[in-house]
Amino acid sequence: MLIINAEETRRLLPMAECIDVMDHAMRAASTGGVAAPDRIIAPLGDGSSYFILMPGSMAGAPVYGSKVVSLHPGNPAQGRPAVQGFVTLFEAQTGSPCALVDGAEITRIRTAAASALAARALARADASSHGILGAGVQAASHLEAMCCVRSIERVVVWARDHDKAKQFATGQSRRQGVEVTAAERAEEAAACDIVSVVTNAPDPVLKGAWLRPGAHVSLVGSHEPEHREADTEAVTRAAVYVDSRRGALSEAGDLLIPIGEDRFSAGDIVGEIGEVLAGSAPGRRDGNQVTLYKSLGVVAQDLFAAEYVLRQARLQGAGSRIAFP
Repeated sequence: MLIINAEETRRLLPMAECIDVMDHAMRAASTGGVAAPDRIIAPLGDGSSYFILMPGSMAGAPVYGSKVVSLHPGNPAQGRPAVQGFVTLFEAQTGSPCALVDGAEITRIRTAAASALAARALARADASSHGILGAGVQAASHLEAMCCVRSIERVVVWARDHDKAKQFATGQSRRQGVEVTAAERAEEAAACDIVSVVTNAPDPVLKGAWLRPGAHVSLVGSHEPEHREADTEAVTRAAVYVDSRRGALSEAGDLLIPIGEDRFSAGDIVGEIGEVLAGSAPGRRDGNQVTLYKSLGVVAQDLFAAEYVLRQARLQGAGSRIAFP
């Protein structure tokens, strides 16, 4: 069995390549190519953190498996990752365990890659500015990912901690080679062609009134029915797309709260991203339409990403091999 650590996972799964892997994953997720039960998100006894299990299998793939991770939202403030764990893979023919892949890196990369895939499908072709609400790990990953799919010339970042936004802007300007400025007001970041909302805020930090005509929005940070990052107007102004209808209608407070207000309905979801890619759901209508992608994460993303990492590790002789059992 191979153990593939975080450093190796980063090297073996470049963002641009992961976006293409997500294309295959999301098509499969929407066309019956992935078998997966609902994921289990188990709150710990004190309600502060979560234990998450996401099992599944891919049709015709050489492996199947599960993501097994913890989610401790308070960790980043103490310098530790919010998500920790692994994706475990098993040989499809024999059931033998064959790999443990770092779960935090898989989650970091594939989450941003999936958002970039949605932007590649839905954002205006001439989109050149990127607004980011949040200044953590996913903010940096989303900046990297969006630069892979659009010619981003200007980036505006906002965070509730303005000092953190300024540090992000300084570091990412050097790292990405693009102008990044720190905004004091969230509406400055929202007034961009592509808007990524990557906070853990329980209440809206994005208002629909701030969005420009033609904007594309990714809502990433909220995954609980009673939490949301965007207000109802942001949802009702937009053509709404999801990674999974089933997941969105059970976990996405960004949509469930407007549904509870009778301002939105399940039937208003235009389609899953996989359906757009497969041609069974329409994409952007015109240059003035606001599009919105609600991301929750599906196990197809983890399995396709981890299988790609395992394949590259075997080709390159990477990873640490241990006997099992």
